[in-house]
Amino acid sequence: MGQLDPTDTRSSPASAPLLDVRGLSLGFKTAEGELSVIRDISFSVAAGERVGIVGESGCGKTVTGLSLLRLLPEQSSRLSGQILFEGRDLATLSARKMRAVRGREIAMIFQEPMSALDPVFTVGEQISETYQAHFPVDRKEARDRAIAALADVGIPAPERRYDEYPHQLSGGMRQRVMIAMALICEPKLLIADEPTTALDVTVQSQVIDLLRTLSERTGTALLFITHDLGVVAEACTRMITMYAGEVVEDAPVDDVLIKPRHPYTSGLLRSLPSLSARRSVLPSIPGRVPSPNAMPAGCRFQPRCSYAIETCDVRQIMIGLDASHRARCCRIREISLPGAVN
Repeated sequence: MGQLDPTDTRSSPASAPLLDVRGLSLGFKTAEGELSVIRDISFSVAAGERVGIVGESGCGKTVTGLSLLRLLPEQSSRLSGQILFEGRDLATLSARKMRAVRGREIAMIFQEPMSALDPVFTVGEQISETYQAHFPVDRKEARDRAIAALADVGIPAPERRYDEYPHQLSGGMRQRVMIAMALICEPKLLIADEPTTALDVTVQSQVIDLLRTLSERTGTALLFITHDLGVVAEACTRMITMYAGEVVEDAPVDDVLIKPRHPYTSGLLRSLPSLSARRSVLPSIPGRVPSPNAMPAGCRFQPRCSYAIETCDVRQIMIGLDASHRARCCRIREISLPGAVN
């Protein structure tokens, strides 16, 4: 595990988080040896909190979400570190105990509902099966509960939709079915992996509003994995920025939008289209995310960073400005970075 800044107070006993990830690393086994995909990931999620994980494609966001539920094949991957959920380390639980956690205590909405839903079963049967896997109820009670779950997520005529197959529903409806399936067992934590992908703008807004409203109403914590910073600004209270398999910034959303502390976060924010500033060229971050088998030795963002200096040649640690804002940059107190509102 990498060094931690002594000012980091995330895990104080007085405010024990619902989920506390400590030094999580994941490597895939290849013929040439182990390929590191995520390294020394540490963050926490409080009960009822809505946290967004952002970054470009290939930064390790989805792999992190899958790792939390141990959904990656153990024969081809190696997981290390701690995944503390209400004090239990999920990384050390048996396969049987993990099955009891998945869906019941931690649920996940996958990126593409058409591939996540089974085409040979009705959507209602799939929701009912999820409920029956965790509660000793008969088929009628499970059906009634599934219909109520469909109604809760805003699907019209839920009794009729219960008996329809995934291909009979629109993309927005299928995504609502996935949300109903994830929430039917009333989990304490919901991981939403790009839940608005391939949806039109109007449906995207409806899905985001639905997730935020359900989280506020039920007290379910939300871990939102996305590349859309607008979604995070609208739905989340805290933002975690990932780059090349590492967490590079962790702070309240409002703080990050006004004053980001890592050059990568600032670059993401500046690349957002703005209605107030009409420019011929939209700012962008040069280069691309490095391949896992060709990571820089020091700061992983250094080759793309205009603020890089000689001290960036060594591995960077997370530095805390205060109890709520941390960034992986040795120049965190030296440079002033533009955000989304300046």
